[in-house]
Amino acid sequence: MKQMILLVVSMVLLFLLLPVVCVYMILKYMVTGNLRMLMIWAKRVAMSIDVFANIHGSQIFNDILIKKGGYKFGNKQETISSVMGKNQRDGTTTMAGKGLRILLDVIEHNHCILSINDELTNTRK
Repeated sequence: MKQMILLVVSMVLLFLLLPVVCVYMILKYMVTGNLRMLMIWAKRVAMSIDVFANIHGSQIFNDILIKKGGYKFGNKQETISSVMGKNQRDGTTTMAGKGLRILLDVIEHNHCILSINDELTNTRK
């Protein structure tokens, strides 16, 4: 039960603090004019959220985005896009997975394929 309370508290803090940090970083950019600093921060936050979702959403993502035998979600160092790219390459995405891939390709052409990190694997050695 203590773990569930800590989970709720951490989620509340995340949703309260992340917007404050975001506004701070934008204001800091406006004062310093350092666009590179803002873009690096934004990319790091996006990657962290992506990896977090890959780990903690792996059960549902494995069930709805990939076919049985596909490359699984859940590697603690990998992004959702990398996993989706591997499944796209291997032809193991479901219709929902293809929909997600199309959405990501609207943002960046061939996003999932370009995101593949073949140095990472979801198998234990």
